[in-house]
Amino acid sequence: MEKLIITPKTKIYDLIEAYPPLENVLIEMAPEFRKLKNPVLRKTIARITSISQAAIVGGLNVEELVNRLRSEVGQGSIEAIDDTGSKYNTVKPNWFSEQAIVNTIDIREMLNRDEQPVHEVLAAIRKLSDNQILEIIAPFVPAPLLDKSLSLGYQHWVSNNSDGSFRVFFRM
Repeated sequence: MEKLIITPKTKIYDLIEAYPPLENVLIEMAPEFRKLKNPVLRKTIARITSISQAAIVGGLNVEELVNRLRSEVGQGSIEAIDDTGSKYNTVKPNWFSEQAIVNTIDIREMLNRDEQPVHEVLAAIRKLSDNQILEIIAPFVPAPLLDKSLSLGYQHWVSNNSDGSFRVFFRM
């Protein structure tokens, strides 16, 4: 069987399935990746999260992460990777107001039940009226969800909580 070629678009689940030792390399590079040890997160989020998205979650340079993973398995480095990873808004925007929050979804509970939160969250965003805000509570930066919401034209703000969780606010 031909082994997986590692690129920024490679899904974390596929990467670890093809090259199990790379799980420890990911954890060494960014301690946030320890969550991959959780079988529920591994089966859900890792299946839809690309290396590019994971790099953003881990605060890593996409090119360095991909080249390190490729080097570990004997693949040559990729020069000047096109980093299409979107930049997420982590600065409190002018439109944010606690009073404008009309719904809160804690996706940690959904993930613990082995459910994908993307469809429920997008349905909730679509129900927002002008100036209304949806709050999401997540155990990590939900890069796939943010990428999808950006592609649909929604605004967001990602706030890091002191307990290590994240609050993500969406509006039309």
